[in-house]
Amino acid sequence: MSVNLISDKVLAGERLTAAESLELLAGADLMRLGLLADAVRRRLHPEPVVTYIIDRNINYTDICISACKFCAFFKGPDDPAGSVLSLAELGRKIEETQVLGGNQILLQGGLHPDKPLEFYEEMLRFIKGYGVHVHGFSPPEIHHFAQLAGLSPREVLGRLQAVGLDSMPGGGAEILSDRVRREIAPRKCSADEWIAIMAEAHQLGMRTTATMMFGHLETMADRLEHLQRVRDLQDRTGGFTAFIPWPFQPDHTALAGLAKTTAFGYLKMLALSRIFLDNVANIQASWVTQGPKIAQISLFFGANDFGSTMIEENVVAAAGVSFRLSEVEIRRLVEGAGYQARRRRMDYTLY
Repeated sequence: MSVNLISDKVLAGERLTAAESLELLAGADLMRLGLLADAVRRRLHPEPVVTYIIDRNINYTDICISACKFCAFFKGPDDPAGSVLSLAELGRKIEETQVLGGNQILLQGGLHPDKPLEFYEEMLRFIKGYGVHVHGFSPPEIHHFAQLAGLSPREVLGRLQAVGLDSMPGGGAEILSDRVRREIAPRKCSADEWIAIMAEAHQLGMRTTATMMFGHLETMADRLEHLQRVRDLQDRTGGFTAFIPWPFQPDHTALAGLAKTTAFGYLKMLALSRIFLDNVANIQASWVTQGPKIAQISLFFGANDFGSTMIEENVVAAAGVSFRLSEVEIRRLVEGAGYQARRRRMDYTLY
């Protein structure tokens, strides 16, 4: 099928196959992809609104047995520099977040070899005492907790939900292709396990996000496998609120020799994500990795959400990328692009 015919399908609101998407990515220039993604975005969100959230990304530990090749943040279990946040430290971070207007904590950490499930239950009870929304624990963490506890992921999710887990972030997806996962993160849960844990969370009534970290050892076909898995699960459950594609940052990692994804490459992948994921309502810009100006441009390439003010961010910063934006700056960037900036909750309801 020609690029023109594929473009016509997109404009008509028809779903693309993975093969058609690969053809479109190979044959369309950046501007065509942007215009098609913008058309899909406007069909889903006819009002000129771009959303954002005020929250804090708290990493409760950097100790991790996974030792992923792409991660500059983790410390091995025997590394004396590794740490686990105390409840007092958690409390200070939550209080600082609330002073800045935040009402959500994004809670993620390394795969600690020794902490029992009760440790995480106690941490959730403590955090919920502050009256905040807890958006926490990616599928690899849930898989790890389940293995240590001798329980099923569903049992773990049920216990965590009972003590305060409100929703789940889409971390640990990387690329949902087992060939790629065996190369970059062989100790992490498989692609099927990631999808199965998200399905369990959705069945328990939790909303989640999905992510994709691209630009390392994967092919374009691997990226489409990832998008296909997300779209297929969304068809079954409708549990994903948003999709966040972001480019791998290689500095200070075991893959440091790889070239960084350019802004051009990022915008093309962002646009294709918007076009392909016709059943995921929201696509988030990645200012944390791309900086404010490219994130602003991304609003014309399919993104309708500016993400978080990210009061704290450690994982990408460990790779040497340290963009920071306040709520005022996010609103200025959104309004400068001609949109209305609206603060949201995790489920995309507006304040």
